Amino acid sequence: MSKLEKILYVEDEPDIQAVARIALENVGGFTLDICSSGQDALNRAESFAPDLILLDVMMPGMDGPSTLKALRGIPALAKTPVMFMTAKVQPHEIEHFKSLGALDVIPKPFDPMTLSDTVRKVWNTAQQ
Repeated sequence: MSKLEKILYVEDEPDIQAVARIALENVGGFTLDICSSGQDALNRAESFAPDLILLDVMMPGMDGPSTLKALRGIPALAKTPVMFMTAKVQPHEIEHFKSLGALDVIPKPFDPMTLSDTVRKVWNTAQQ
């Protein structure tokens, strides 16, 4: 089972970025790189070599699903696990995101004290 250490988080809202940084770095102990857009993620993801990518769904320009599709075109990232983070969590929306290849969907707003545990739980389940 591979260890989850490095997370690339793609999120356009600075306030949410700040809360996620505390939740994932300080509480969870992960190494985090935050990108503010899909294009930013495409430019930086390969050199960061994340174990996991967390993607916001609704972003200006390139949305989460478009970003995922573009990341999958980079050979080094083609198999990197992805989770979406979104307020769009109706059952049919979650199924759609999973059909795009996401391990799971984390609802927003998220609880900063439990976010890293949630991410680890989904990661561990997917590794089995």
